Amino acid sequence: MLQYDFEDSIGFWIFSAAHELTRVMNEELSAHGITFRQWQVLAWLSFLGQVSQSEVAENMGIEAPTLVGVLDRMERDGWIERATDPSDRRRKIIRPTERVEPVWAKMVECAMRVRERASRGLSTDQLADLQSTLAAVKANFANRRAEKAATAAPAERH
Repeated sequence: MLQYDFEDSIGFWIFSAAHELTRVMNEELSAHGITFRQWQVLAWLSFLGQVSQSEVAENMGIEAPTLVGVLDRMERDGWIERATDPSDRRRKIIRPTERVEPVWAKMVECAMRVRERASRGLSTDQLADLQSTLAAVKANFANRRAEKAATAAPAERH
């Protein structure tokens, strides 16, 4: 029988909480005909402005080919448009369409309801601790990536 100490696994805690957050966001956003992953694209566009597909993928932490399918559906449904970057014809710039504007505030309300549910019963101190703890976890991984990059053979860097 396969065994693993799920109860003591920080990865399990984080992934199961993230999975539940995604499920609830999908539930909330479905009334607006959009998925959580699609909402993430729009959220990054609201934060970064018009950006390339690769920049959105990087910020979302997914591979560019994975994002293409999401963007194809969003373009088909009228949420975004893609344009060729005039300075680099290989680069596609993404921008929200006019369709987003009238429902964006409602989508943000969905996110705020989910945020409230997720933080219900947690004190301000607990939320601050959670934020700093998760930032430390992310930094641990970023530090490891930096260490690996620094010790990579010169041939591997090119």
